[in-house]
Amino acid sequence: MNILITGANRGLGLAITAEACARGYQVLAGVRSPGSSVEGLQTLSNKFPEQITVLPLDVTDENSVRYAYDQVSIQMSSLDAVINNAAILLGREQKLEQLDFDQVEQSFQTNLFGPMIVLKYFLAMLQKGERQAVVNISSEAGSFAGAYGGDYSYALSKAALNMFSAQLRRELAPHGILVHALHPGWIRTDMGGGEAPGEAAASAEGILDIIERRTEAENQALFIDHNGKPMSI
Repeated sequence: MNILITGANRGLGLAITAEACARGYQVLAGVRSPGSSVEGLQTLSNKFPEQITVLPLDVTDENSVRYAYDQVSIQMSSLDAVINNAAILLGREQKLEQLDFDQVEQSFQTNLFGPMIVLKYFLAMLQKGERQAVVNISSEAGSFAGAYGGDYSYALSKAALNMFSAQLRRELAPHGILVHALHPGWIRTDMGGGEAPGEAAASAEGILDIIERRTEAENQALFIDHNGKPMSI
């Protein structure tokens, strides 16, 4: 299986990359820039030298994504899965009165426009794959039902990502391509913090089980957790 993972150099992205390699996948490990922190990814590359291609891919820069696609299309003709994992969380403590709209724009650029740009270019390769899947890593923060009046930049961008996922599912369903927005759980990463109860590795296993169809979402739900359980949208 050929899989593209954005934000693959740390946190959940690194955990998914490790699990994908353990399952024998060929992994395109997207990182924001050559200067990104890639120590963990380099360790994986040393362990799985034939399986990982570290791919400079800044999801906020369409030229970067286009160039990445051009490079990948020389090496392989198809993709079987895309995991849009790259995300940012800014202005965590800001109330509406203090909201920094530069940070709002940055959040949408990464959390929503990023996955859109990635699929704009890589969808053609995905359509040539087998048992294809798109997983957009979302968050319970993006749930209308669970709105809590905080994390405006992050929550609104993730809610928009859920809508994009719904649109994408409608477009790709006739081609048999699986599409989910997925809440990975509150996990111990730079974003989740040290107090989080969940492990990134466990979430990664669940995500790949969904991609492999070992786990099927209940009632064909669009927005699910890493165990395939429906989330309130």
